[in-house]
Amino acid sequence: MKKILVVSYSQSGQLTEILDRFTSPFDPALVEHVKITPREPFPFPWTTDEFFDKMPECVEEQAIELEPVQFSSFRYELIVFGYQPWFLSPSLPATSLLQSPAFKMLLSGTPVVTVIGGRNMWLNSQESIKKYIADAGGRLVANIPFMDRTTNLVSAVTILHWMLTGRKDRKWNIFPYPGVSREDISNGARFGKIVREAFDNDDYWHLQQNILALGLIHIPTDILFIEQRAKKLFRIWAGLIRKKGTTPVRRRRLVTAFKYYLLVALFIVAPVVVTIYRLLIAPFFRRAIKKKKEYFCGVETKP
Repeated sequence: MKKILVVSYSQSGQLTEILDRFTSPFDPALVEHVKITPREPFPFPWTTDEFFDKMPECVEEQAIELEPVQFSSFRYELIVFGYQPWFLSPSLPATSLLQSPAFKMLLSGTPVVTVIGGRNMWLNSQESIKKYIADAGGRLVANIPFMDRTTNLVSAVTILHWMLTGRKDRKWNIFPYPGVSREDISNGARFGKIVREAFDNDDYWHLQQNILALGLIHIPTDILFIEQRAKKLFRIWAGLIRKKGTTPVRRRRLVTAFKYYLLVALFIVAPVVVTIYRLLIAPFFRRAIKKKKEYFCGVETKP
């Protein structure tokens, strides 16, 4: 009997809900869902200090200890890897599992579908995931990002509200609900049906094109612009904190400095820079922007 492994880590439960909808078209008897558990669980809701303190190791993709993961088989015909982006990188549990020798063996020679649940930025994190899968000998056949479709600033406010309170409600009864919309989560079954057909036929060559044909995956130009520049700055901050934060007090000061830098960049600098880019620069590079979006929407790995 052909087997499907669905593996994921979800703090709030949103990604689990997405994956449940995504796998609903499959025969339940074929699906094994394994949830990753960190040895030291992350808090939810977070405090701001706890959340930002995870940035350096997350950006540098340092592995953390996980609880032992048990798989019922040594071989699967399809692996569905669900993860969240943190700080434009894969979450620490996701990165840690991908560095595990046992999981690398499962990836070798196996088709892989990645399913992302996040705020709105996933391009850099997916590039890291692509490399891990390729290095392990796996074959990425599809990527399905489920993102918050509100504007960058609005989603930043709503996700901070959810992350720091644990409440997925409307902040002040003014802002929209945080996270991926109910409609988009429900659309998980539409994606799952397409993947199930490819799985049944053991033919994944046109799977990503068929997924994109639904017209539900989009990369806003401003998100593309921000992601191309922000990850470099995150790496600088991560290196600085890890190198200079040699005592708890020094690290806390540097993490606090990064937190305020990010808030200023997000809410003050980025809107101005993005507006200038959209009005004065992007119109002259439409073809290049289009090609970049096509690349990130695909499953190819940069040479």
